[in-house]
Amino acid sequence: MTNTPKTIFISTGDVSGDLQGALLVKALKQLAEKSGIDLNIVALGGSKMAAAGATILADTTYISSIGVWEARAYLRPSLQARNLGKQYLKTNPPDAIVLIDYVDPNIGIGKYVRSIFPNLPIFFYIAPQDWVWPRKHKRAKLIVSFIDEIFSVFPAEAKYFAEQGAKTKFVGHPLIDRIATLASRETARDKLGITDGEIAVALIPASRQQELTYILPNIFEAARQIQAKLPNVRFWIPLSRPDFKEEIESQIQAYQINANLVTENADLVLSAVDFAITKCGTVSLELALLNIPQVVIYRVSKVTAWIAKNVVKFSIPYMSPTNLVEMKSIVPELMQDEANPDRIAQESLELILNQERRDRMLADYSQMRAALGDRGVCDRVATEILAKL
Repeated sequence: MTNTPKTIFISTGDVSGDLQGALLVKALKQLAEKSGIDLNIVALGGSKMAAAGATILADTTYISSIGVWEARAYLRPSLQARNLGKQYLKTNPPDAIVLIDYVDPNIGIGKYVRSIFPNLPIFFYIAPQDWVWPRKHKRAKLIVSFIDEIFSVFPAEAKYFAEQGAKTKFVGHPLIDRIATLASRETARDKLGITDGEIAVALIPASRQQELTYILPNIFEAARQIQAKLPNVRFWIPLSRPDFKEEIESQIQAYQINANLVTENADLVLSAVDFAITKCGTVSLELALLNIPQVVIYRVSKVTAWIAKNVVKFSIPYMSPTNLVEMKSIVPELMQDEANPDRIAQESLELILNQERRDRMLADYSQMRAALGDRGVCDRVATEILAKL
């Protein structure tokens, strides 16, 4: 390889997208340095990607919602970020583009790039979960029309997109790499000051603004009920976004729960706790890979829930990525009306106190882990991308 300068444009959004993007940026930078490539990475992303070495055009970690109704507030900033990316690409065509999750904005960017640069390599990494959703073949076909290759993180995802006509490769899930970098359970508990006599429970209510409204109150009220039954319980809350700090602190006081909000090295919480109550998302899979028993919560507004049920005819087997890997009910998923404080507390107490249930979940975790591939995921993806420049 030569020292010819190369530029890769990466587009992603949400807190989890920023995390996945950062892992890839780090791998790309390290491999490029070893290969003698002068590599520049420009991105729509967040602070983690910036820390890994990317130049961020717009912070998209705050532009995220679930549901049609909730998305209204983010339409303008999402369009602004997308247009900023398009303007950059038009005047500064890169050597390759990597789209990570962030489905609708990335479809817009992908179609635009393909229309003006027919030969520019475009890769999708962590593709939309259309293999789970019914009646999504049209969107999958659209993605296939402008993409060069999909790097799949789930085996079922690779199979599905290959059937839709995409060139796809199963690379494994990047969280396998991330988990290997986290502190051990013993180190994490020592740094947080967790004693042997207490039950440490993680509360993970939100990485999106809407989740502060629809999920946090139910999780905190459930925590209050658990605390009444288990005096030696202590709750740990890893802060996902700095702008959530004030609201979460006020709610800790309002619900009078024995909780610590961890703002620095928040990942320690994931490694240290005995149990977790979490909103649905990537963090559920992180907890599973760390062998933390959990209950997963999913709630949206009543308007969105009604649209999903009566208009979209929303119906999928599972929501949590932990369950999607094996298409099996490994962790309890409480959705919408079922995600009420009484039910959350009931399911949580059962898993905290019933060793047989915990052991069964841990055995299922082990089976699920085997399906996610080997370590070195980001290195494999980086190798594929740089080889095609």
